[in-house]
Amino acid sequence: MHRKRRRNWIWIPVLATVVALAAGAWRLRPLVLGTSSAPARGHSGAEFGIAAYVSSCDADGDGVEDQTDILQSARAYLATEPAYASRYYAGGYPDDGCGVCTDVVAFALRGAGYDLMALVAADVAAAPEAYAIATPDANIDFRRVANLRVWFARNAESLTTDAAEIAQWQGGDVVIFENHIGIVSDQRNRNGVPYVLHHSGRLQIAYEEDILPERDDLVGHYRLTP
Repeated sequence: MHRKRRRNWIWIPVLATVVALAAGAWRLRPLVLGTSSAPARGHSGAEFGIAAYVSSCDADGDGVEDQTDILQSARAYLATEPAYASRYYAGGYPDDGCGVCTDVVAFALRGAGYDLMALVAADVAAAPEAYAIATPDANIDFRRVANLRVWFARNAESLTTDAAEIAQWQGGDVVIFENHIGIVSDQRNRNGVPYVLHHSGRLQIAYEEDILPERDDLVGHYRLTP
């Protein structure tokens, strides 16, 4: 009887390992927006008396103005459930279902008619001193947060970095942190602070999260304007 009990105890660490591995596999990629594990839909700007910003420009001529197009394109990209992986692509844009935070912004702008790869490459060539890139490479330069921080500062409208100024934040804006970047959502928390559409790593639970109030490394908030 004593031998059988000892043999049964052997399975405990084995089962614990299996459970841990299963949990790790589940967290390898974020869950798709809209699942029960994603944040519950928040509040609209209208609930706080905030009118939605409407761009006067429609860069791709699809009948959807830029601000809305950028927001919708960010959601469309994240709906593909990109896995988090930092890789180099000869064509610049990831084509294998993987990506990083900068790709959320790149695909959001691309869907609205802006080729961020070409735009950054042109700006680097026009003002190399602003970027301080030793060897420019169009395939990767637009996928680096530091470079996008410079590009948006030079080419977009700079807005408040105070999350408490809720009226100044609009879905489709770009938000930049020290080492991270994302698109501002049109959904807000109960205090009116908007969620962020972003991709921060393999352990991220959802692509749309209420992160602005807790971040202390916010360095930029921009909007593409005509």
